Amino acid sequence: MDRAQLAAFLRRRRESLQPADVGLAGGPRRRTPGLRREEVAGLAGMSPDYYGRLEQRRGPQPSPQILDALARALRLTGDERDYLHRVAGHNPPPRTGTGAYVAPALLRVFDRLADTPAMILTQVAEVLVQNDPARALLGERTRYTGLDRSDIYRWFAHPGTERRWYPEDDHPRQSRVHVASLRAAYAAQGPDGPAHRIVRALHPRSAEFRDLWERHEVAVRFTDHKVILHPQIGPIEVDCQVLFTEDQSQALLVLTAPPDTEDADKLRLAAVLGHQQFAR
Repeated sequence: MDRAQLAAFLRRRRESLQPADVGLAGGPRRRTPGLRREEVAGLAGMSPDYYGRLEQRRGPQPSPQILDALARALRLTGDERDYLHRVAGHNPPPRTGTGAYVAPALLRVFDRLADTPAMILTQVAEVLVQNDPARALLGERTRYTGLDRSDIYRWFAHPGTERRWYPEDDHPRQSRVHVASLRAAYAAQGPDGPAHRIVRALHPRSAEFRDLWERHEVAVRFTDHKVILHPQIGPIEVDCQVLFTEDQSQALLVLTAPPDTEDADKLRLAAVLGHQQFAR
């Protein structure tokens, strides 16, 4: 671990960013260039004291998970993310689009979607980041670990909890969409990729999954029209639009409803209820 180079790199990257670059309000005139340390810490989900010690060449060696969170917060490119890992004394993780790292181009669009539900997902539907309206609509989906990080895995492994967000008569269609998308990821990733691990784990666990897997249906289908069951508001019809990275390893998913409709009003109400819950 090269503490001096790590500290200098973090400081330079922080100073090169403006609040608008990461979806924050500019506020009053600033005495220092770029973002504040506490702003970077908040974006990365760590304490300001911990981040401050990194910039001051103190503290323990950061884990790969913390480094990926910093790479996301500082909007690092793939090359910069790899450099961050190396100066911190780790080998860079493979660029498979399945870790905590998020493509900066998607983040720049995501940062500007403050008033509509939006999420960034991997090929196996792991939610890497989501905004407050998305949390209000679908709950916190970045809290899971292991195979449970994948919406696809949870759909079959924990149907009692995961499927409550969708009408029961839509479950068969959703199951087919999930499996077709997983098969596309299965072909795109190597044998050690998350898609392969999910398939191996679900085969003995879910007869429904085994039957659908044998159909060999393949489709990358994030774009969709669906009904989401909000626990307080009830059914909300939304349109799903998606923007992929160039290698299609990550996708920005945006959920909207036609303006001046009852469903658009429900989306706004869900966001208000969510903000009240966040405040409490």
